[in-house]
Amino acid sequence: MNKHFQNIILEATGAEDLFEIEVIQNLWSGYGEIVRFGLIGSEQERVVVKHVNLPEGGNHPRGWNTDLSHQRKLKSYKVETEWYKNLSKKCDTSCKIPECYALESIDNEVLMVFEDLDATGFNGRRSSSVSWDEVNAVLSWLANFHATYLGEKPEGLWETGTYWHLETRPEELMVLEDLPLKNAAAAIDNALAESPFQTLVHGDAKLTNFCFSDDGKKVAAVDFQYVGGGCGMKDVAYFIGSCMSEKDCERFENKILDYYFTELKKAVSKRTKNTDADALEENWRELYHVAWADFHRFVKGWHPGHWKINSYSERISREVIEKLNS
Repeated sequence: MNKHFQNIILEATGAEDLFEIEVIQNLWSGYGEIVRFGLIGSEQERVVVKHVNLPEGGNHPRGWNTDLSHQRKLKSYKVETEWYKNLSKKCDTSCKIPECYALESIDNEVLMVFEDLDATGFNGRRSSSVSWDEVNAVLSWLANFHATYLGEKPEGLWETGTYWHLETRPEELMVLEDLPLKNAAAAIDNALAESPFQTLVHGDAKLTNFCFSDDGKKVAAVDFQYVGGGCGMKDVAYFIGSCMSEKDCERFENKILDYYFTELKKAVSKRTKNTDADALEENWRELYHVAWADFHRFVKGWHPGHWKINSYSERISREVIEKLNS
């Protein structure tokens, strides 16, 4: 990290000096890293820094090393910067995100300096397994997030959020061998886009992008590279698919949706939105399977052998296609 960026961290935190504690993770395709720094002489003991160093091209693990893929990643970091700069302040404790202390862009580098969630009560485990308390915590977070931004225009963000959005994934669609799903892709996308209840979606609401309290009952979210407009069911379907087995996705579908919509109605009421909550629930419940089929379309083109391609997803997608064609 260059000296200028180090000085920005010091100025933003009032620290006298800093030292690297650990690299938390390397960014996708070698686009930088997320690092935890210790601070000397500051009220904050630690910060988390997302340092993006944009190369001419990436090293995509699935081989999608194209200019389109590269440009999508470049835009995602611009979107994340815009999100924290102009829209993130609306999030309260019910949809907790890390406080952003500083943002800086110079040439092909981007610096984002964040509150260390580990130091503020969200140091619970981050793993592939999940408890019901944690599932409910994330569903509540999503409900409050969607209620907060209901009707919000995605200015400066992705016009349509999520990293698998059809318009940004023509390569994956082109190689998709499931012809009925391929032919229905535009209709599936349109059904979600035409919902009268649009909000902002997190866009990458997988389990690993949520940080839990020790008891698993509170949660904060990170990684807003694909935040943008859309139907809230995209986040819910993607989250559930990221952390539950095929059997549990089907077995607990109604339980999951009942809890989410209970939380959503409370959140809408609390924010005094001029919204018919019953109509909202009716519309989004019908779109849950559509959102599931939308992501299934992406996965089958991107990685035909992926574990998320299962009989539940196949059945749901067939039913959605049949309904759209009727």
